[in-house]
Amino acid sequence: MRSMSSDIVARPINWSVLKTLFPYLLEFRVRIALAVLCLVLAKLASVGLPFILKYIVDDLDAAGASQLLTLPLGLLLAYGVVRFSNVLFGELRDTLFGRVTERAMRRVGLAVFQHLHALDLDFHLNRRTGGLSRDIERGTNGISFLLRFMVFNILPTLLEIGMVIGLLLWNYDVWFAVIVAMSVVAYVGFSVLATEWRLVFIREANEAESSSSTRAIDSLLNYETVKYFTNERFEADNYDENLARWEQARRKNRLSLFALNGGQSLIIAAAVTAAMVLAAVRVTDGSMTIGDFVLINAFMMQVFMPLNFLGFVYREMKGAMTNIENMFGLLQVRPKVADPDGAAELQVTKGEIEFRDVRFAYSETREIVRGASFRVPSRQKVAIVGSSGAGKSTLFKLLFRFYDVSGGEICIDGQRIDRVSQTSLRRQIGVVPQDTVLFNTSIFENVRYGRIDASDDEVWEAIRLAYLAEFIAELPDKENTRVGERGLKLSGGEKQRVSIARALLKQPPIMVFDEATSSLDSHSEKVILQAIRDISHHQTTLVIAHRLSTIMDADRIVVLDRGRVAEEGSHSELLALGGLYAHLWEVQQQEREDAPGVP
Repeated sequence: MRSMSSDIVARPINWSVLKTLFPYLLEFRVRIALAVLCLVLAKLASVGLPFILKYIVDDLDAAGASQLLTLPLGLLLAYGVVRFSNVLFGELRDTLFGRVTERAMRRVGLAVFQHLHALDLDFHLNRRTGGLSRDIERGTNGISFLLRFMVFNILPTLLEIGMVIGLLLWNYDVWFAVIVAMSVVAYVGFSVLATEWRLVFIREANEAESSSSTRAIDSLLNYETVKYFTNERFEADNYDENLARWEQARRKNRLSLFALNGGQSLIIAAAVTAAMVLAAVRVTDGSMTIGDFVLINAFMMQVFMPLNFLGFVYREMKGAMTNIENMFGLLQVRPKVADPDGAAELQVTKGEIEFRDVRFAYSETREIVRGASFRVPSRQKVAIVGSSGAGKSTLFKLLFRFYDVSGGEICIDGQRIDRVSQTSLRRQIGVVPQDTVLFNTSIFENVRYGRIDASDDEVWEAIRLAYLAEFIAELPDKENTRVGERGLKLSGGEKQRVSIARALLKQPPIMVFDEATSSLDSHSEKVILQAIRDISHHQTTLVIAHRLSTIMDADRIVVLDRGRVAEEGSHSELLALGGLYAHLWEVQQQEREDAPGVP
């Protein structure tokens, strides 16, 4: 996998990224204008300091001993005021623009977060959650870095260089301006080229560090395996090999930094020396004063001090812009499942579901559902069964519009679900998935997530209907017990009951159970099946099941075979038919009899 630093090396700075940020900055037009004004005033004060210093030196040089304490006093006070103004306007600029940066980071972060939730299931199945999180974090931090250095470092430096060159041209020999301009161009050109050269070594060091860290963590996580095969020496040698690569890369990085700093110092020293020699010549021939000599020296230092960070700023700006571009790239991803223009709200009165010649393929070569047609009557319990890969769970994903059908249509109370808004559709369907994932909060708050504005009494009623109250009463912290990351502190059956309570609290007219008891023990399965029976009397219930014993009481059973409806009827009718369902029933009954512990 290509590393981030490798990506930065390979890609030039994409200045068009700045255009994507403008809409997020324009919220504070007045604040930005004031920040720019403070920036200009700070730089005016900055370039004014050497002139005041010049006049102080000239006055001290010209004044006699008796006038030494009186003549330059006003200039000295002015020097202090201007220096304070430089700092004050700089701080005001930082304060004013800080709000702009923070609001832009907030707006962009929120936009990306909302957009990710709007993307389809297929995107999230193929994502790398850790990489996605890092893209967002790096992107928002990149905005902060980019704006901070553009406004606080690069723009002020460019403005100051322009002012200095202009003032030197206006007040002094043209050669002073030529020396400054040529040295700045040489400094910037050398810094950019040397930084590009150094990025290769930085990448090598980062990759070596990442490799050694990954190897060490992997080895420690598999501590027992290392011990089983007495491979401690092998792991240590591997780790040391990665550390050796890191050591060599760091050495190259250090030497290249020496070359960068040395080259920059040489350019600065040559420029300052040339300017000072020229100024000294002008002082000796009487065309300039000692104060002018001090002014030229101050200007040279003033120009080159902020440029010292140019190599670092350039490298970090490349990284910041790459990170911002990656994050904005997420906003360019378009969801495959989208609401049509003017999508209506789904109106559910009866909760009747109908699949009409539904077809669906995950890819052109992988058709899963091949013309499935069946109806789920209002307030009835209908089960969908079939062997693995028959398309059972796919039908649920199509009903919930995680995907759009390739052909045919799905209707609820006669309304095509692809013509109504996704939000209104999903608001009408309660789901108990096969793999229940909970938030790392309390049991009570996980149930309340089904309807976040529900009262405590309503939450407790959902808990009671899901047969969860007795379990909660046995816990030391009762309903405030935290369930752990992804609910790992609870058993499969306990998580399923939380999931049922959460779905019940939503109070939807349609309930879908997707393999809700496939991996539960007998006791948990019995409790959950009773909860499903209670629910199905009041709501339209669709049960996707593998174990046929769990859906014997269904009003109707739809048997899928390779994406088609092979059989349909009640449990007894399908057994009497002697077809695919009867065969599946016979196989599962035999497996149960052959299972250990079954008499």
